[in-house]
Amino acid sequence: MTGLGAITPLGADVASTWDALLAGESGIRGGVLRGHEDTGLPETVAGTMAVDPAESLPPVRARRLDRSQQAALVAAAEAWADAGAPRVDPERLASAIGTGIGGVRTLLKEDDVLETAGMRRVSPRTVPMLMPNAAAALISIEYGARAGVYTPVSACSSGAEAIALGARLIRAGEADVVIAGGTEAAITPITVAGFVQAQALSRHTAEPASASRPFAADRSGFVLSEGAAVVVLESAEHAAARGARVRAVLAGAGVAADAHHITAPAPDGAGQISAMRKALAQADLAPARISHVNAHATGTPVGDAAEAHAIREVFGRATVTAPKAGLGHLFGAAGAIEALIAVLSVEHGVIPPTRNLTAAGIGPDIDLDVVAERRDVPQEAVLSNSFGFGGQNVSLIVTGARQHASSRTASTTP
Repeated sequence: MTGLGAITPLGADVASTWDALLAGESGIRGGVLRGHEDTGLPETVAGTMAVDPAESLPPVRARRLDRSQQAALVAAAEAWADAGAPRVDPERLASAIGTGIGGVRTLLKEDDVLETAGMRRVSPRTVPMLMPNAAAALISIEYGARAGVYTPVSACSSGAEAIALGARLIRAGEADVVIAGGTEAAITPITVAGFVQAQALSRHTAEPASASRPFAADRSGFVLSEGAAVVVLESAEHAAARGARVRAVLAGAGVAADAHHITAPAPDGAGQISAMRKALAQADLAPARISHVNAHATGTPVGDAAEAHAIREVFGRATVTAPKAGLGHLFGAAGAIEALIAVLSVEHGVIPPTRNLTAAGIGPDIDLDVVAERRDVPQEAVLSNSFGFGGQNVSLIVTGARQHASSRTASTTP
């Protein structure tokens, strides 16, 4: 893993996001989606991006892109620069960008144009602006990636699945470098209304900064956020040949399904347990080697309890942190930004804090060591979970470059 890029509710880039997360700050804001009171939509708190991604793009180009695509391009540019803008054979470079929904903002906007002004006022760019695969395709075009364009659409696990897929492409010999990650910009009246009706969103909206409460005793749902995160994955040979700085190693990736329910996790945690154990097996690591778990933990009562049960089955009473307490739930981009957080945890030897645990404390159904205050302690390996609607489970294991090299010699590990 040689390059990182992000734009999130906590910051305009990787460094500002990381600093804010370590400081225990919140990217959740109130007063979002004003003007829809007549629909019955409640006061909305959400994690809007810290800066407008359009500001980092030429105005004409920005107007031709959905907000989710803008964010993906901004994050990819940072990641590519962080990797040293490597020279890569186009036939050996791929793009894999996941998203849960795609260009929903464009869809809603142009549907409104159609209804109010007629077909002739609908933008001819509507379809490419709403296509879920457009972000991956635009990145492919931007960097000349011809080895393939991939778009996992797996709800909350989309970004993590894209990274797992990128590693798989490299291990299979189909690519030397993959630009992988996730993007989402779906804070709209219809998505919020749908989540409200599904009773999935936090009811603690009076104080936006305390709305997202993963693992807390009084958690009541998640907070929808937006943003993008991208990582540059390289084969060990390719990185070594160009003298690249290796920030971390994606040592293992596990993917499994619940085959249970379209939104609820399996009560026995079988799919989540399987994903974590597959990741451990691929990384050739015993559970005790995992320094901490970067939990999916969205803040829903059922979801957090199910994940806690699954983690206990694999690791016992593990040390865990929940980044969504500060970031909110970036949906299709969540797994990607949390993979980046795992990289930074290993790189800097620190576990970020989990906000909003002090008032009610940790839930009695969460028998885990939840990190409430920043912990500075060496991190050998971090496992990051992403579990999506549909029972789609992805676990990624990130290790330091030195630790991995000393314990394993597989040259194709990205």
